[in-house]
Amino acid sequence: MLIATETAVYTLDSGGDQKTPEVRVEGEGIQCVAEGARREVIALAGGDLLLRSGDELRRIPTGIEAPIESLALTSETPLRLLIGTEGPHIYSLHEDGAVERIPSFDALDCREGWHTPWGGPASVRSFACTRDGWVYADIHVGSIVRSPDRGASWAPVTPDLHEDVHQVATSPQSNERVYANTADAVYVSEDRGQSWSHRAKGLSARYGRAIAVHPDDPDCLVATVSTGPRASATGWLYRTDDAGRTWSHVTDGFPPTTKGNIDTFHVAFSPQGLAWAVAGKTLFVSRDRAGRWSPFYEAPQPITMISCRGKEGQ
Repeated sequence: MLIATETAVYTLDSGGDQKTPEVRVEGEGIQCVAEGARREVIALAGGDLLLRSGDELRRIPTGIEAPIESLALTSETPLRLLIGTEGPHIYSLHEDGAVERIPSFDALDCREGWHTPWGGPASVRSFACTRDGWVYADIHVGSIVRSPDRGASWAPVTPDLHEDVHQVATSPQSNERVYANTADAVYVSEDRGQSWSHRAKGLSARYGRAIAVHPDDPDCLVATVSTGPRASATGWLYRTDDAGRTWSHVTDGFPPTTKGNIDTFHVAFSPQGLAWAVAGKTLFVSRDRAGRWSPFYEAPQPITMISCRGKEGQ
């Protein structure tokens, strides 16, 4: 697991046996991180990437000027990394360090309607991948686009979910199922985004941010909601065992409410099935499918994101 703050990245055995995270990088501006089975990627402010494989650490200048918002390792051997930015644009990084902007994404007709509430450029906020090579990218704001060929070509999903998507997720147990947490709570697709079901019943609020799926059970999810986007919002953590048809408020060992959002990339499952969630500087863990929680680590700064490698083969 990688744990990021604004200026440091820590590494932790996501099986829960290691008690104290180790410093991987510090003193740099951290944009986002991604952990694979054998590689780690850290995006730095300014556009450089740190790529770690075993004991080797490479610094790769990408030349990307826009802020990097998301990363996806679609192949580790040979390396193929998708990079999502403001603009929005998607870039591909290959083993030799070559970076190219993906023209099929830039050519999408639907991008004319992408926007942000504050009038700035939209961004590729998150990626999610399936075992058979499909990739989903959520556009903030502009619904979700999908690729059947690991990011080479792109098309929009059927846009009958809320357009303001904050995180997209997939399951290693189902290539067809896609999950989205949006400004109108959770949506689930059983057919790769052709149609969507709204799964908001029982939630304290509708404004959603983060979502994660258990590696062995596509019906077991954790998701976060709040009263809105502002720092003064009240946030909640929820879990479900039936893909969001019913939800349970998480209160056992985790704060019943948080000040502000439990944000995108603030919840995750490890390959071993442990659930992880962030509240401020504190990283919490659950060993029973997100039912009971306990504090695991207190970071020196607020945690901005966590990343657990996918189940082997994802």
